[in-house]
Amino acid sequence: MSIKHKVSGWLSKIPTPTPQTAEGPETLKFRLSGFPRKHNEGRIEVFYKGEWGTICDDDFSLANAHVLCRQLGFVSATGWTHSAKYGKGTGKIWLDNVQCSGSERSVSVCKSRGWGNSDCTHDEDAGVICKDERLLGYVDSNVIEVQVDENKVEEVRLRPVFTIATKRMPVTEGVVEVKNKDGWAQICDNGWTPKNSHVVCGMMGFPHEKKNHFLVHSVACLGTEVHLAACPLEFNYGNATESCPGGMPAVVSCVPGPLYAQMLHKFRLSTIRLKGGAKYGEGRVEVLKGSEWGTICDDRWNLLSASVVCRELGFGSAKEALTGARMGQGLGPIHMNEVQCTGHERSLWNCRYKNITAEDCKHTEDASVRCNVPYMGYEKTVRILGGRTRYEGRVEVLYTETNGTLRWGLICGEGWGTEEAMVVCRQLGLGYANHGLQETWYWDSSNVTEMVMSGVKCTGDEMSLSQCQHHRTVSCQKAAARFSAGVICSETASDLVLNAPLVQQTTYIEDRPLHMLYCAAEEDCLSKSAAKANWPYGHRRLLRFSSQIHNIGRADFRPKAGRHSWVWHACHGHYHSMDIFTHYDLMSANGTKVAEGHKASFCLEDTDCDEGVSKRYECANFGEQGITVGCWDLYRHDIDCQWIDITDVKPGNYILQVVINPNYEVAESDFTNNAMKCNCKYDGHRIWVHNCHIGDAFSEEAEKKFEKYPGQLNNQIS
Repeated sequence: MSIKHKVSGWLSKIPTPTPQTAEGPETLKFRLSGFPRKHNEGRIEVFYKGEWGTICDDDFSLANAHVLCRQLGFVSATGWTHSAKYGKGTGKIWLDNVQCSGSERSVSVCKSRGWGNSDCTHDEDAGVICKDERLLGYVDSNVIEVQVDENKVEEVRLRPVFTIATKRMPVTEGVVEVKNKDGWAQICDNGWTPKNSHVVCGMMGFPHEKKNHFLVHSVACLGTEVHLAACPLEFNYGNATESCPGGMPAVVSCVPGPLYAQMLHKFRLSTIRLKGGAKYGEGRVEVLKGSEWGTICDDRWNLLSASVVCRELGFGSAKEALTGARMGQGLGPIHMNEVQCTGHERSLWNCRYKNITAEDCKHTEDASVRCNVPYMGYEKTVRILGGRTRYEGRVEVLYTETNGTLRWGLICGEGWGTEEAMVVCRQLGLGYANHGLQETWYWDSSNVTEMVMSGVKCTGDEMSLSQCQHHRTVSCQKAAARFSAGVICSETASDLVLNAPLVQQTTYIEDRPLHMLYCAAEEDCLSKSAAKANWPYGHRRLLRFSSQIHNIGRADFRPKAGRHSWVWHACHGHYHSMDIFTHYDLMSANGTKVAEGHKASFCLEDTDCDEGVSKRYECANFGEQGITVGCWDLYRHDIDCQWIDITDVKPGNYILQVVINPNYEVAESDFTNNAMKCNCKYDGHRIWVHNCHIGDAFSEEAEKKFEKYPGQLNNQIS
């Protein structure tokens, strides 16, 4: 949609370095346009020599689409379109008769008639359909592309007024400067309104503007825009004193959200949250209705609604409104559909929306957002070196000596794990942590040899490694450089969730004869008292249930260990790829374990999958193990070791808890949903299980109520 600009402002020019020549493939820009379309398809447009244009469909092929999709940040193409399927473009037709082999790094090196040489009309504009999977290493641009006139605002920044403010992060106020094709410039404050400041603050990652600055001339935002370029303005170059009579450069002062105002913990009982994102300010949108969290269907989901979410959470305006479960699928209810916000609402619940029925939406349509967040400069204090790609390597931190000298040092690998790696990957903007490594001798490419940090312990939620706990004085038993910490990061990650209702439906007690439990005893599936039993006489009382573990993330769940280290289990007749995949525990109300927690090792496979998803993994015949995205691994209640031995447990009220991937051996996008809890009543003969739920499915208030559960007075469960 084009945005018309009206006369009302001036911009004073600021010197800028000479740009690179547009001919280089690295200076070309690409975008998908048109309507109707999804985020991974559309009319292909290329930015060349300062102008956007299209590509003609003559001689177009899937090989061309592969090259273009990769330049757009997708792994490959699944198809292409001709005859302006996504609508006719405007302006230049930059390329015609393009013929790629499919392996080219850029469309600029494919055969064609040359730039701007075409005999086509826009009725022949080509389109591409890309596979909805991002390239490893793809980084979203910090600049939101807004289709406007030729004189468009490309970037916006706040330049601090005082020198001391340049050292303080984040920068919350300063002179507004914009960049267009001629360089950086300032904006006259004549006519500047709080709504303009609201837009700028949102772009900078702040939810609100301070209400104490200029009410004068020029830019005329509504306040709901996500980029200053979408506001009415005009470029009027010339002498500053002539173009801005009685005015001065516009200054904006923003209010940082709680996360960036030295309040790093939960700041209020919120009814909205983001899940599954690799960075702060991005994720699947979930809202609290009653006492249960649920998702939002992506019908009519747009930047206005996404911006309300972002500002409500203390971030700026939305950079992207994502559809199609781009941040993974949720589990449980879908609370809202067809959300329509004006952009002025203080909460998403103030927007118009529809309640949904089971037929309306599925979790494959869960909405998500990427918000503008304040720039903190965290990436300048850590680096990774020596890896095969920029996504892996030995971790080095910037260390300040007592005399003020800055130098890079290593981190001791002792105790280093996935949670610490998660923080490093987030800090560097490299997505999720695939592995946290305690030895990095194979990445020895740096002359840095001194350990300057040890005992690092993170929760995984920190924005920077400096916010994690660590030793005040370095203490590292293996101080050689080869034992320094390393990471492998990834743009996508798996996310495992247990089917809680199935546990509740399938739980029962079995008294199993000892002569049928030799195999289970060998695999350590019984409590210690079983060793003193009079084998093969007698029995063990077992609490049995089914475990159905879903992968709702964006990458397959694969075991950390390679095939060479898998363990053959004769009793089960297959290899186990993880020593500890789940913990099964029965606990008293105060959290004390009353039955010895069984640490189950599994063979991971796809038992079944969602419609349209194919199985990839199976245990038989030493097959590849894992759980595919959209599939689940089912361990039925009637197989060996799928139980807790409660032979020694007295009657009472308890909590049944199952935790998946408890040691964080394999990276996931979200570990808060790995635990499942149920209330139990055991009368010595039978057991009643209810209130089974995933650890983060309830509100804080409901979870506290669950933990303070007084127990059943009778067998009636309301």
